Amino acid sequence: MVIHPIEFHIRSLTYIIRSAREEDAHQLSEVRLQVDGETENMDRERGEAYIDEEGFRKIIKQDSESPRNLFLVCEVEDRIAGFSRCEGTSLKRAAHKVEFGVCVLQEFWGYGIGKNLLKMSIRWADDNDIKKITLNVLETNKKAIMLYKNNGFEVEGVLKRDKLLSDGRYYDTVVMERLHSL
Repeated sequence: MVIHPIEFHIRSLTYIIRSAREEDAHQLSEVRLQVDGETENMDRERGEAYIDEEGFRKIIKQDSESPRNLFLVCEVEDRIAGFSRCEGTSLKRAAHKVEFGVCVLQEFWGYGIGKNLLKMSIRWADDNDIKKITLNVLETNKKAIMLYKNNGFEVEGVLKRDKLLSDGRYYDTVVMERLHSL
């Protein structure tokens, strides 16, 4: 689905959150690769499950046409600073829910980009009769967990010792959900 863009002014930074366009595909491929290398909060290490420009073009086209998908980008002066996706399914038994994921380049942390991508995704879900948004977050990502809780998400479960990080230790994945009048 495609939404109308919204401009934000946070401290000294102006950015626009809008639907992804096919011409964003090259930058999205680079941003995803960079983000995966900047933090261990993501599911992948840098270069794993790589999505090239053509792969992103296909995802954007599919998400733009599907009433159950939403692909948003945050643009700062013609540069993509982060993005989020809500991915649903056409299967009848699961058509009421979507899975949310987000990533923001480290240099743009602290400007509310992740928060605003989340809020716009929640608004879209509520406006489009989506009853449940799910997400996974690493137990050590306390700021993200608080952000999600502050926006109506609850812990649905915990996947014990789910991720092996660079320190050689296993960490839990927190499964969260937000229900909208089921």
